This record gives sequence, C-alpha cells and structure tokens, in this order.
Amino acid sequence: MSDVSDILIKAYRQGIFPMADDAESEDIHFYRPVLRALLPLRPLRIPKRLLKTVKSSPYRVTVNTAFDTVIRMCAQRHERRDKTWINPVIQHLFIDLHHRGMAHSVECWTPAGDFAGGLYGLAIGGVFCGESMVSRARDASKIALVHLCARLVRGGFTVLDTQFANPHLTQFGLYEMPQTEYEILIKAEMDKTADFVQAGINEKNICQDYLTAFYSGGAQEPKA
Repeated sequence: MSDVSDILIKAYRQGIFPMADDAESEDIHFYRPVLRALLPLRPLRIPKRLLKTVKSSPYRVTVNTAFDTVIRMCAQRHERRDKTWINPVIQHLFIDLHHRGMAHSVECWTPAGDFAGGLYGLAIGGVFCGESMVSRARDASKIALVHLCARLVRGGFTVLDTQFANPHLTQFGLYEMPQTEYEILIKAEMDKTADFVQAGINEKNICQDYLTAFYSGGAQEPKA
C-alpha cells in the first residue's frame, strides 16, 4: 500500500487528486479541474453566528485521535448526501498516509463523548489539501474547519486547497484560480516546511490565538 501511497503523493504534487465514482466502486480516477477552489487562511471568513458558536466551545476538539472514524463517516451516505466519492481504496490509502504522518483529521466530540463531526486532508509542505468534512451534530464540521485554519496558520501553512467549489464553502470566502496557476503555486509551497501536529500546544489556545489575531467584537472582518 505504501508504494501506491507514494504514487498518490506524486499526483498531489502535480495538482492532481483521486476520486471514486461512488462509495461502492473498486476503482479511482484522477482529476485535474480547469479551476481550483481554495479557502483563505489569513483569515477564513467566519459568519457572525458561527464565530459566536466557536467562541462558546460547544464541542471538545481534537486532532488525529480518530482518523479512521472521520474518513469512514465522510464516506457514509446520509439524508443530505445520497452519494459519496470515498470508496474503500481511498480510505485505505489515506489511512496509510495518516500512519505515515501525512494525512490528518480534526474531530469534534459532544460533552457526552459522542462523535459530532470533523474533517480530514493531506499535508504536503505548506499546502493542506482538504478532502472531506462531515457533521453529525450542528456546526460540527464548520467548527472543525475554523480549528483547522487556526492550526494551519500557526503551523506555517500557506495554502488550503478544497479542490472544487461548492455552495457550503462559499460562506467562508471560497475563491478560485486557474488550475495552471495553482500548479505553479504549489510547486514552491509544497517544498516549504510546516508543522501540522504542533505537539504540546493546547487546541483551545491555538484557536483562541487565531481569533484574537484576526477578529474582534464578533465581526466578520479581520482586525485592522
């Protein structure tokens, strides 16, 4: 599996990413879209209501404690998503990359200890390739996204790739660039050094520092 994972990393370094036709498919296909979607990191555009919710800390947020659970939940169908592109091949590949310290997850947990939601993606140098996110409770994946951006900024990341644009991410300041420009951008950024794990640093502090640096008074705009 590691040899296949190495091929996957080479694909991402070229700006190409895998998807399956559906969760039951045994094959994967590689995509190179005309336009590439990204989210801003400095700062992410946080809607006012969500910003208030993030500050109230309704969930316990962890990192890399339940990667298998996150990707499995992302692959499941539910009432708002009757089809997913994450098949067993992709799950196995990313779990292997997680064990190699390259794929990461952010998880949210209810006060009762139940999984509320989260996201996962791939870190290469200063680029984080966001793969999928899932909610099982209100705002869980959105809160995970805010925590992700806080961690990426503190860790020295410069690019948050979301592959395709979608209405859900538009509220966070999603923007697009030509794929050719994206490939030029990542060629330099993927060779930079960044630290996703940031061992020993409290998760709440990472998020609070991010909000303090870019936001004040619950506004949606960064501090002047």
